[in-house]
Amino acid sequence: MPSRSESIELSERELREIAGYAAGCARRVLPLYEQRRPADTRPREAIAAADAFASGGRRTAALRQHAWAAFRAAREAAAAEPAAADAARAASHAAGAAFLHPLADAHQVKHILGAAAHAVRAEELACADGPFSAGPVLDRAREEAPEAVTAVLGRLPAAPPGGGRVGELMRLLDSALRG
Repeated sequence: MPSRSESIELSERELREIAGYAAGCARRVLPLYEQRRPADTRPREAIAAADAFASGGRRTAALRQHAWAAFRAAREAAAAEPAAADAARAASHAAGAAFLHPLADAHQVKHILGAAAHAVRAEELACADGPFSAGPVLDRAREEAPEAVTAVLGRLPAAPPGGGRVGELMRLLDSALRG
């Protein structure tokens, strides 16, 4: 495994596939946000910006601004609406996936799998009153991952420790994709 300071190979095609994957993960849980905050379009706009990049658009400051706007939406929803907050975080990570750095740093795994992990957590929180198993949702995220996700993960150290439940979900997905 390369050291943290080493660069990894990362093609534009891989970066676009990763962003498209992240956008798909976030899109699945977007209704959890929009049901609670229908007037707030920031997470939807972040997903649309990630989709535009994945489809050949440019990686611009506006894309980064959409990621930060969805992050602010998540922070605003966090106390009262935790499932909505994680859905917005998934959208933020989707737009942020375009900014994956070609560095052999475990924290770069968050750019690849952050949207998926937050999406699983959003679904988990939305089912707080009923049975929920993260396994099938993680399996779906694993099955839908394009080849670029597993290829780039293979060039990086494993997902870092910490991060609470979302970090745990990210490590489970990371391990499954590498396995």
